[in-house]
Amino acid sequence: MKLLVRLLILCSSVLFVMCKGEKAPSHLPDYEEHVFVVSIVDNPEKLKEYLAYHDRVWPEVEAGFKKAGYQQIALYRFDKLIVMTVRVPAGADLDKMGKEAEAYSPKCAEWNARMNTYQQGVSGTVAGQKWAETKLFYEFKHK
Repeated sequence: MKLLVRLLILCSSVLFVMCKGEKAPSHLPDYEEHVFVVSIVDNPEKLKEYLAYHDRVWPEVEAGFKKAGYQQIALYRFDKLIVMTVRVPAGADLDKMGKEAEAYSPKCAEWNARMNTYQQGVSGTVAGQKWAETKLFYEFKHK
């Protein structure tokens, strides 16, 4: 009987060690990041206003982002250049997400219309285009 108990403990230990390194499959969605750029109109007062709005983003706007499925949105600035990173579920339709976020509340459409008055396209955009998506051309990853 003692031998059988020892054998069961040994087999259980071996199974535990063999399975220990395996990860359970994740049911969380994969995300991807998109990076966009835009310029602020050449007016120092407009830049101050634009930055002030982003110090207190309207709650309806962020609720619209959540409803549409955005994982993260971050804005960076150098002088009049604004860089926006957007983290969304892999394969997401950004146009559809944008429309869904804006449709969440009339305040969302109002926000977008107001922000549009501060923005202008960067060099290389077509007439009427404000935000331009960047293309990754180099990446370093330490593994």
